[in-house]
Amino acid sequence: MSQNILTIEASLFGQQGVSTELLKVLQDHLSSLLPEPELVTRNVMDGSLPHFDGNTMASIGEGKAELADTLIEEVKAADYLLLAAPMYNFSVPSQLKSWFDHIARAGVTFQYTDEGPVGLLSDKKVYVVLSFGGKHKDQVTDTQSSFLKTMLGFIGLKDVEFIYAEGLAMGDESKQQSIANAKQQIMALTV
Repeated sequence: MSQNILTIEASLFGQQGVSTELLKVLQDHLSSLLPEPELVTRNVMDGSLPHFDGNTMASIGEGKAELADTLIEEVKAADYLLLAAPMYNFSVPSQLKSWFDHIARAGVTFQYTDEGPVGLLSDKKVYVVLSFGGKHKDQVTDTQSSFLKTMLGFIGLKDVEFIYAEGLAMGDESKQQSIANAKQQIMALTV
């Protein structure tokens, strides 16, 4: 039986971005561990995903949200979700935030209850590649991991593992060591 891997790319630098490079290593490694992997890749930086606005909300209300419906179906169909989350100005890329805005839909991916919101997506393994120019892991400046845990948990995805590449703008030696450490962490992953 095949298993679906959904990969979300979010680097301003496209295929040259460290997060994209590490995401590809992760996708290849995970694929090698599965008997029949099916790969779906969505690049949220390619201009095809508009920022969430009033028109998007109106189209959802009118049942005309084809792109958002497609994005939700991609996540539902995935057995594994791989996300790139490079830090730009202490946040995830706005395009990645927009992807979350499109897939967070009341009654579809979450519902409100008297006890608070409940995620409706079946739990699946989520791997997140975090890339930082400076060093932010375990610091208050790592706004990425808390936001992503909250957002993913909100839609029902709580089995989240972070892979860090940091100090990427602190000289070539720091960058290469960080990339090597991240690749080592990826290669140690099992399914």
